[in-house]
Amino acid sequence: MIATANQHDPVKIGIVSISDRASTGVYEDKGLPALQSWLTAALQNPITFEARLIPDETAKISATLVELVDAGCALVLTTGGTGPALRDVTPEATLAVADKEMPGFGEQMRQISLKFVPTAILSRQVAVIRGNSLIINLPGQPKAIAETLEGLKDASGAQLVPGIFAAVPYCIDLIGGPYLETNDAVCKAFRPKSAIRVR
Repeated sequence: MIATANQHDPVKIGIVSISDRASTGVYEDKGLPALQSWLTAALQNPITFEARLIPDETAKISATLVELVDAGCALVLTTGGTGPALRDVTPEATLAVADKEMPGFGEQMRQISLKFVPTAILSRQVAVIRGNSLIINLPGQPKAIAETLEGLKDASGAQLVPGIFAAVPYCIDLIGGPYLETNDAVCKAFRPKSAIRVR
């Protein structure tokens, strides 16, 4: 269906929180609410969320990512399991289902996080394409999720370092997904002029 002047493409987004303890109820999961809140504020599109809370198990993570892609999620965001600990296997599980790796996303996330903590070099987030879907591993802490998606801004709100989400809508354009439109006050998407939809 072609969007009319006042209509935004609907989008289905998978959000996955990966944690042994949260998935068994040891503590409350904060990843899924953080992802849903940020995406709802950042996007003008009507969003259907497919949320999953799962343990740090490679096979389970990979199967969940495949399930969400097969369910039509144009974007899948994960949080948790990207450090060097023995149970941190999210990047491996993500790469196992990839058609293409998109290393720039992980590189930029680490650059942003290094502005705050030196231990950002221990993070191993990856991003991949599977079919017509973009899958991105995000940090585990809600504050770090927002920082990496939005980037760094000065006191006046001017962008100092672009967040990774600025590149997400155009990437999804290129792999045949819906046209994502952002709320510029949260995160301004970047597209070449030739790729901007005229309303």
